[in-house]
Amino acid sequence: MFWSNKTVSRLKSWQLLGHLITYAPRLYTIDCFFWILIFGLPAIPGLIIREFFNALTGKAFLGLTPYSILALLLTTAFVQIVVLFAGRLTKTQHRFIISSLVRHNLWEQIFNRPSPESLVIPGKENSSISSGEAITYFRDDVDQIEDNIAVISEITGSGLFALGSLAILFSVNARITLFFFLPLMGITVIVRQAEQKIKQYRRASRQATEQVTGLVGEIFTGVQAIKVAGAESFLLNHFAKLNDHRRQMMVRDQLLSAFLNSLFQNTLSFGTGLILLFASQLMHSGQQQLTVGDFALFVYNLAFISDFLHFFGQVIALFKQTEVSFERLSAFLPDTSPNVLVTHKPLYLGNFWENQPKLPPIRQPNLQESERLEELRIENLTYYYPNSNQGIENINLTIQRGSFTVISGSVGSGKTTLLRVLLGLLPKAKGDIYWNQQLIQNPDQFFIPPRSAYTPQIPQLFSNTLEANILLGLDKEETDLIQAIKQAVFDRDLAKMPQGLDTWVGTRGVRLSGGQIQRVAAARMFIRQPELLVFDDLSSSLDVQTEHQLWQRLFKGYSQKSADTKNWHPTCLIVSYRRSILRRADQIVVLKKGKIIAKGKLEYLLKNCEEMQKLWNYKQEKGRSQEVKEKS
Repeated sequence: MFWSNKTVSRLKSWQLLGHLITYAPRLYTIDCFFWILIFGLPAIPGLIIREFFNALTGKAFLGLTPYSILALLLTTAFVQIVVLFAGRLTKTQHRFIISSLVRHNLWEQIFNRPSPESLVIPGKENSSISSGEAITYFRDDVDQIEDNIAVISEITGSGLFALGSLAILFSVNARITLFFFLPLMGITVIVRQAEQKIKQYRRASRQATEQVTGLVGEIFTGVQAIKVAGAESFLLNHFAKLNDHRRQMMVRDQLLSAFLNSLFQNTLSFGTGLILLFASQLMHSGQQQLTVGDFALFVYNLAFISDFLHFFGQVIALFKQTEVSFERLSAFLPDTSPNVLVTHKPLYLGNFWENQPKLPPIRQPNLQESERLEELRIENLTYYYPNSNQGIENINLTIQRGSFTVISGSVGSGKTTLLRVLLGLLPKAKGDIYWNQQLIQNPDQFFIPPRSAYTPQIPQLFSNTLEANILLGLDKEETDLIQAIKQAVFDRDLAKMPQGLDTWVGTRGVRLSGGQIQRVAAARMFIRQPELLVFDDLSSSLDVQTEHQLWQRLFKGYSQKSADTKNWHPTCLIVSYRRSILRRADQIVVLKKGKIIAKGKLEYLLKNCEEMQKLWNYKQEKGRSQEVKEKS
């Protein structure tokens, strides 16, 4: 089910914010203490000012000299500076922890999902989300929640000081003070009337920003395609239109915030003016005994209460905008309760204020002998892409330990889809998967190292070093990194790189060739020594000689009939049409329109499968021309 906006809004946002606040209680308490002092210390100068004016009229209570009063003011100012610095320090720490927790929970939910297709954009449920569009959720919406958490401790201190100031005003004159509730009522009415507009304009501005960041991400990933198609002018015009629309939505959102802020301020100013006018008339008429010092104290504290009410109005408007962020994040993660956004999890930040655990080392788990792959069986595996009849249907396949199984077929036959459904990257419509007779309920959580490792057609590298891309957090001392690189036939390439394993690969591995990217991804698989190696056309960017060396090194000295289970004996499932791989295969699975039409060794299929004959003849002709190029 999808969690509706109403589900998030009805007191839910306050509960979610409250749960976030309790994540770091010690730090939050310290932060609140400092902000109470920050807002409360200004009360002391007010009392000192009253003593100063009373001293001028000969009605001083403490009998302090002007120099003593000046010393008190300077001391108070110094203490305020120190407390303000400490408050800013704790506030920054708390803001960072809260935003880190929400982003951590978002990432965890994303990593627990089989593929990006399970993430949606509200209003665009039938299309996948791009990395650019996701930025607005991780950046803008999380920042909005962080801002709301930050002001809660501030308004707590401001509110307590306002209550103290209110008590002072009541002690000076109760009748005049009661008038101050009129501006408060006015602010409440304004926010109530503007609630829907606040949320509507914030949603529109977020969606407009989402469109701009999404297009930016698509432009960066498709620069070559854009240049080849000569579509620069078209994209620039489209980008300008999206930016203009975003500007309009942002201006409208900011104008509403500025308009409400102006209303709050003017409402308070008008109310304050009436109160001061009323107080001066009472003093002038002699109906109320107010000293000059009392009046100065009244005016001084009146300003602080006005500031609190102004702040209160802004916080209420901010909360309405935060509701929108919670709604968007909940819709971004379908079938998920909003509570997952605020679940308490260790962050390993080494925070001074909280007893955060240290980051544990990442170790490759060891499989029990009973868990090692002996047989992988697929029964009636079926998947259809949304709103189409394309996919795979009733796939039945058995893969034995140590075997070399190749899935082949023409373009669009369902080869990649089969791998993705098997590994849980796409949700199966029906069918069962068995690992050693054990039914696999959640393939996306089961088919991970050390059971399985997968390299797609276009491997994903990160903007980091070669070593970091291969290890991905594993302890270098506990792995055979050099052996994995050698098995991937990347040792000669590495030797030519001056910085070796510290070579920075750039965004998506842009500094490497296509073949180098594939071999780095292969090394990343080999270093984990999984039971099942799944390749989706790994050798598409490799020359014949390099490909031959890769498979030779991987299976060097390995016999399928070996009973030694202590050594690594990988089982391979590969999508390919390469003749050398097809010849090596123990089993070839031929797909056509999402169905298996034939299985067996190459010799058998070339004699009995028309589809395999067509594929072989076409690839043979293409392979010859490729070999001529490589030899020349």
